[in-house]
Amino acid sequence: MPHILTIHRSILIVDRHGLPLSIGISAANLHDSQALIPLVRGIPPIRSRRGPRRRRPGKLHGDKGYDYRHLRRWLSSRGIRHRLARKGIESSQRLGKHRWVVERTVSWLSGCRRLHRRYERKPEHFLAFTSIAATLICHRRLAN
Repeated sequence: MPHILTIHRSILIVDRHGLPLSIGISAANLHDSQALIPLVRGIPPIRSRRGPRRRRPGKLHGDKGYDYRHLRRWLSSRGIRHRLARKGIESSQRLGKHRWVVERTVSWLSGCRRLHRRYERKPEHFLAFTSIAATLICHRRLAN
């Protein structure tokens, strides 16, 4: 009997400079909107120069894949201002400068050979290597 493999892909939330804040993996056939809530909940407390640690982002940008009423309500209830492109109303072109930062981080992740082609059978192992790659990205960005 052959092994049944589910292809996973990396999903992430980055800050405005491209540093990964929260990273996860999802099945290839899972819609991006279903991963937003676990990713936002997975953001660790971030130390700020003044005041208490921040536990959530102040603003979240997203493309049309996240344009759902329940996601907008959930973000608003947590006090997160959202800027999600609306289907049929707005062009995704307006999010270009914000989307570019995420795409650049994804290209940094895909530069890691281990993540470029999936070698692991278990999703836990793939998530571990993705987390190591994100840690290296943070180290390189913060060391400069």
